[in-house]
Amino acid sequence: MSKMSIEAKRQALNGPTMGTRWTALFYAAEAFDPGPVRDALQAAVDEVDAQMSTWKPGSDLMRLNAAPSGAWVEVPKRLMEVLALALDIGRASGGAFDIGMGDAVAAWGFGPATADQHLIRNARDAPRRPAHSVLELDSTSTTVRKAAPITLDLNGIAKGYGVDRLAETLHGFGISSGLVGIDGEMRALGLRPDGQPWAIAIEAPDPDRRAPQSLLALQDAAVATSGDYRHGVTVQGRRLSHTMDPMTGAPLRSSPASVTVVARSCAEADAWATALMVLGAEAGSDLAVRRGLDALFLERRADGVQARTVGPLFDGGVASRSGRERSVVI
Repeated sequence: MSKMSIEAKRQALNGPTMGTRWTALFYAAEAFDPGPVRDALQAAVDEVDAQMSTWKPGSDLMRLNAAPSGAWVEVPKRLMEVLALALDIGRASGGAFDIGMGDAVAAWGFGPATADQHLIRNARDAPRRPAHSVLELDSTSTTVRKAAPITLDLNGIAKGYGVDRLAETLHGFGISSGLVGIDGEMRALGLRPDGQPWAIAIEAPDPDRRAPQSLLALQDAAVATSGDYRHGVTVQGRRLSHTMDPMTGAPLRSSPASVTVVARSCAEADAWATALMVLGAEAGSDLAVRRGLDALFLERRADGVQARTVGPLFDGGVASRSGRERSVVI
């Protein structure tokens, strides 16, 4: 064991954000004061939440939602970055990832208000154009214009972007090795003090308990999972996922139990996990191959959960809890 690993003290910081908690794990000298880092990390995620939340009526996203079609609206630089990435992934996924589903998300009760049958009917009957065909972005002036009425929702990418901001904040303090996350979205920086990659648990798709399905070891990469087992609604005795189908304006009726994606940034991993969840295992796997994505699809079968893997990271399957972890450097 290196001298650094012996002398370094484990620092585990956390705080509230987006209805859950952010976490940061890193090692520093014994005399290191974590207070300024904790404050900066909290400020970073607070900024993301203030700009991109649908739960805060005064957020910049809600201000954009309230603006009339055809009007140019100035937005903060970070919100512009997320909108641009979201539209790029929307185009690349053929509309499977669509940030224009805010009306459906709210109607089905996944926002601040409870489900509303009238709004559900409106969401299902409304003619839909994908957000990437409705929004126009001017990066020079950081302004956005809606060509048609649309309600934006960034829940499929904002947490991932928040994780990236945590990583950037650690880098700003000269911390090049650590593990940051918001809920199940994680990003690994460098290696642990002992020279090993950071171990990440991929959760089993079980709504009744939290347990690892497998382990993944990451170095300088991010991972995000979209699943049907944590947030949902029950309609006519059937539990439906919180993930919306852009084709129907309603929750997905048929999807994998979960999709996990590894990417350079957590925002990319977050958005692509949602897109592949919408597409399903067959079409999603095909697109993942074409896009060069590392993805893990978990599907429920009569004999248990079956894994379908795409990409060199998952080639040959993901290691079990008792097996060797796989590592990726992106």
